[in-house]
Amino acid sequence: MMGLMDDPLKYIDLFCGIGGFRVAMSQAAEGRGMASECVFSSEIDPDAQKAYEANFGEKPTGDIGEVRAEDVPDHDLLFAGFPCQAFSIIGDRRGFDDVRGTLFFDIARILKEKRPKAFVLENVKQLRSHDGGRTISTIMRTLAELGYHAECKVLNALDFGVPQKRERVFIVGFREPRRFDWPGGSGEATTHLEDILEEDVPAFYHASPKIRESRMARREGKPTPDRATVWHENKGGNVSAHPFSCALRAGASYNYLLVNGERRLTEREMLRLQGFPEDYEIVCGYAATRKQAGNSVAVPCVKAVVHSVLDSLEGDAVEVGAERAIQIYEGAL
Repeated sequence: MMGLMDDPLKYIDLFCGIGGFRVAMSQAAEGRGMASECVFSSEIDPDAQKAYEANFGEKPTGDIGEVRAEDVPDHDLLFAGFPCQAFSIIGDRRGFDDVRGTLFFDIARILKEKRPKAFVLENVKQLRSHDGGRTISTIMRTLAELGYHAECKVLNALDFGVPQKRERVFIVGFREPRRFDWPGGSGEATTHLEDILEEDVPAFYHASPKIRESRMARREGKPTPDRATVWHENKGGNVSAHPFSCALRAGASYNYLLVNGERRLTEREMLRLQGFPEDYEIVCGYAATRKQAGNSVAVPCVKAVVHSVLDSLEGDAVEVGAERAIQIYEGAL
């Protein structure tokens, strides 16, 4: 047994955004009666840095690419919701060298230098299919070459309590081979859309009459829900209405999601859709907070994954058979 409760569990928070991983880790540790300590955080966006500092009392380091791996404090866990830019060069099956120049490389070089016990990475669902699956295969192979036993799975935030359909790839890895069981989730939102909506929302958030009329016209002839819904207009112009939100996105049109086809989500509503606690302080304007929420992780989903990781770390290391080792190496796809 590792005795994780003997000392504070130290972790680092890379590409930390506004701290979704940190909130999830704190909640998971507190729920188990464990002490945890974030010993390093990194985020390049100034507005996200501002929000993170306001809520956690420390300003994240900027560009992680400019930080030497040996200067990162020792830690037990590495968390990273790493951006997906620059993956187009991956796929030549050169392992560690193949990921140089990508943001994933910054994670890899820190894992190589600091050797944490475990890590949790998060990325968009499309990572698994990017470049015909070669990108995720290269990432998983790189992790294996670094000596980590890793696997990946797509999880949906909607299955972990929040009214947001948000499918994301999670990659979990351990320095030693360990039994790991992915969290199953409840299969439904335990927090309903009505629970997160604010009342008496100012006119600022309401779409123009022209936008509302356009949405109504595209919904003509379709069933009218008898409860609060979020209307989503896709790229083809089809408008759907669901008692949950489609995935928040950082760069989409301001009006692609409308509550009851009438108004945009408020800053607090967006953070609630991501599972942030009510005492999370909003310190940036609408545009910046909207971007931050769209780039963030869904806290309850991450918390469930962290719980499973801690379960594994508190257990004994196991032997990995040849068949399982091959699955891990190839990405467990």
